Amino acid sequence: MARKTKAEAAATREALLDAAEDMFMAHGVARTSLDQIARHAGMTRGAVYWHFKNKADLFHAMLQRVRLPFEELVDKLDDTTVDQQPLEAVRLACLSGFIHLEQPRYRRVHAILLHHCETFGDIDPLTMQNEMAAETCGALSKYFHMAETLNQLRPCLAADIAAQLMQAMLAGLFHDWLRNHERYSIYREGARLVETQLALMQHAPAPPATG
Repeated sequence: MARKTKAEAAATREALLDAAEDMFMAHGVARTSLDQIARHAGMTRGAVYWHFKNKADLFHAMLQRVRLPFEELVDKLDDTTVDQQPLEAVRLACLSGFIHLEQPRYRRVHAILLHHCETFGDIDPLTMQNEMAAETCGALSKYFHMAETLNQLRPCLAADIAAQLMQAMLAGLFHDWLRNHERYSIYREGARLVETQLALMQHAPAPPATG
């Protein structure tokens, strides 16, 4: 048999991940076998083990395709905005995240993690969810601390509390939307909620002096 090119190997790997998404969504992670994934992809079990050590390795690779670290979303923004308007950077990064989440693959994989995955072998969905939440809250805290230093955050609101409030709101919105994503657009509803929450957190400018 001719040795596969890198492009062919990459295409095979992607096809297996696509098949895993379909099977995990339909049957749950614990009840899906590597044989089922291979058959669904039109391949052999050996093809799965060529690319992945086990089901946990495949599952993590599937998640990695849709990871949205908050810092990476901020890194795409203009440096001036991040340095001088950190609350605006938070808003824009959230909007970018919402746009990604409305793509079918992003929605499906996160739905699998939250609603179709039990603790199984080396797969611990609760730990993964906690790590993602902590990562987001830590990144938010960085930008709220920047806003606090620039006197852009309400004096009565601590930066760490602001980060926790924002992360909790985002998590609640995300979980609610995944339960029935056809009810509303997470981009439109998320934009409204994020803008409202940031407006409540922002330090209101002093009124102009009157003569």
